[in-house]
Amino acid sequence: MLDVEKQMALIKRGAAEIIDEDELRKKLSRGTPLRVKVGFDPTAPDLHLGHTVVMQKMRHFQDLGHTIVFLIGDFTGRIGDPSGRSATRPPLTEEQVNANAETYKRQLFKILDPEKTIVEFNSRWLGKMGAADFIRLASSYTVARILERDDFSKRFNANQPIAVHEFLYPLCQGYDSVHLKADIEMGGTDQKFNLLVGRNLQSHYGMEPQCILTLPLLVGLDGVKKMSKSLGNYVGIDEEPSTMFGKLMSVSDELMWTYYEFLSSKSLEEIAAVKAGVEDGSVHPKTAKEDLAEELVARYHGAKAGADARQGFNAVFAGGGVPDDCPEGECQSGDESLPAVILATFKLAKSRSEARRKIAEGGFYIDGERCTDDKTPLKPGKYVIKFGKKSFLRLTVK
Repeated sequence: MLDVEKQMALIKRGAAEIIDEDELRKKLSRGTPLRVKVGFDPTAPDLHLGHTVVMQKMRHFQDLGHTIVFLIGDFTGRIGDPSGRSATRPPLTEEQVNANAETYKRQLFKILDPEKTIVEFNSRWLGKMGAADFIRLASSYTVARILERDDFSKRFNANQPIAVHEFLYPLCQGYDSVHLKADIEMGGTDQKFNLLVGRNLQSHYGMEPQCILTLPLLVGLDGVKKMSKSLGNYVGIDEEPSTMFGKLMSVSDELMWTYYEFLSSKSLEEIAAVKAGVEDGSVHPKTAKEDLAEELVARYHGAKAGADARQGFNAVFAGGGVPDDCPEGECQSGDESLPAVILATFKLAKSRSEARRKIAEGGFYIDGERCTDDKTPLKPGKYVIKFGKKSFLRLTVK
């Protein structure tokens, strides 16, 4: 294994918080592989790049020689994680959870080495606990401490319902750490409360408490809100290579560096060199973005798919790939050059409402870059508009 400080340098890459750094250094200094627990509740069948931030960190630990425990919350998934929820999450059926779990495993092993990964299901121990066991577990935490959780306290103060079973979720997740004897647990910043419960429960059961590593929530393609399928600002890792590539090319030049840090396999030194090249003009920002998009498409679909997606993207937007019979149009800068107005005016969409909906879904491109902003008028200039898969417009904004 690498020395402690070299390990810490990789572990801290992109991390939001480590609790506690000194404790983690002590664990690492023992020179034995640590058990790193990461839990996923299979509440939806598809993963997006936001989910892979923690997966990349799992790979970092794996590369350092530590043991990854990939915990599928097939039991807790049927309770429903209340994190960030303003209402009780509807429970999933056992069939839904099991089907989603299989999809998760397939997608996860595009990043992790399956030979070096322990896969566990928490129903194996939580499903065997009886009423008396859950009462004893519940006795280890007070209602006051549970209500310290931000989403619970907000709902409580707003007189919104909180079902009693929701209090059991963090306790069950924490007990997973006790059962697995986790040395480290990782999760998004929104999981901090749950991770702390695991740390506290381990102390309650007389164990050395786990260290906690939280990771930022990846900002979506809109550059504002966290990546979410419901917001339409996501890149699904099972999406078609061309779709993935096009979406990644829509990321702003500024946000691109965050994606590099959280998602790329390049070292921080390599990323710094690329960034320096962009800043001094020796590397075009579009080239840097294409390199990142190709790397990520290749990771999930293979090297050939990554290269083909890059070539296909440039064939359409770079070298005159726009159809010869592409219609042309003109409009004035201002309200006339709002994206939804343009699409409706030039009959690329049936109505402004349809245009706005499809823009939000990611079907609108300006000069090859995906645009989900339908409220900012285009400035004077010449543009190639692409809407959907086949609709093009050469637009002059005056």
